[in-house]
Amino acid sequence: MSVARVTTFDAVTVIATESLSKRFPRVTALDRLSVDIGPGVTGLVGANGAGKSTLIKILLGLSPATEGRAHVLGLDVATQGAAIRERVGYMPEHDCLPPDVSATEFVVHMARMSGLPPTAARERTADTLRHVGLYEERYRPIGGYSTGMKQRVKLAQALVHDPQLVFLDEPTNGLDPVGRDEMLGLIRRIHTDFGISVLVTSHLLGELERTCDHVVVVDGGKLLRSSSTTDFTQTTATVAIEVTDTDAHPDGTRAVRDALLARGVEIVESGAGLPGAGHILLLTAQGEETYDVVRDVVADLGLGLVRMEQRRHHISEVFTDADSAPDSRATDSDTTRKEAVGHGG
Repeated sequence: MSVARVTTFDAVTVIATESLSKRFPRVTALDRLSVDIGPGVTGLVGANGAGKSTLIKILLGLSPATEGRAHVLGLDVATQGAAIRERVGYMPEHDCLPPDVSATEFVVHMARMSGLPPTAARERTADTLRHVGLYEERYRPIGGYSTGMKQRVKLAQALVHDPQLVFLDEPTNGLDPVGRDEMLGLIRRIHTDFGISVLVTSHLLGELERTCDHVVVVDGGKLLRSSSTTDFTQTTATVAIEVTDTDAHPDGTRAVRDALLARGVEIVESGAGLPGAGHILLLTAQGEETYDVVRDVVADLGLGLVRMEQRRHHISEVFTDADSAPDSRATDSDTTRKEAVGHGG
């Protein structure tokens, strides 16, 4: 073992794996996965079949790894699974709720299964259902719940025993946009309000960008990249400009584009913006002087400047770029395989 890995399972590491593999007769679900995850909200992203759910089952001590090792909250998944499950909450991906009992009955049962005495179980259940927005509906049979309400029940049972860490497997599955936003808000509050660390899986990069401090990307059971969300979405040198049209310049974007090109400004692309709000123009900022040039050009043309701002990478753009540069992707993968995903990292 290298010196760098000796401190892998220290107090600030929530999850650590080293050369973790899981092989089935015809498929390798995890392939020598090494990653450290610190406190906070961490996103585990990958396509269906990438190994996300398999990893969670191993981390919970429910499925043995073929080789390698892993620790959760400093506990060995191979020998201390029961102790891990006492300290960790788990929200499964698939619907697993009994339809003929109420949310209160179910969550109380799960609290008792986690070791809480009857009175404490009921008190914790009421508090948790209030937190997830189901307090008014807590006595209705779960079978009559909407998909969003069922997801909230699953979230409540994962939180009811006050764990140190929760695993949320595809928590926004089946939700409409409003329900998805509400669930993402709840996930964020799990850490900010209660100090519980979160590992949330998703195949939607945009969700993780809005919710997580850190992102771990797996592909075919291998670690593709792990780093803080800000590393993925760092500010680019691209500036987005939106202008209004006028009678003198019915296509204000084109007028600005031509004027900026004449002043030596590099244009990236242009495209339609929001209806009625003009158009978007993307250009490369060469320094603070670029902003002065844009201001002067827009003023000289008599146009209205709706906005001028630096763009940030979306996580999906990072991997689109990586796909087009296989050599650099391989280098990044080798490097980030060893990165710790922790606060400030």
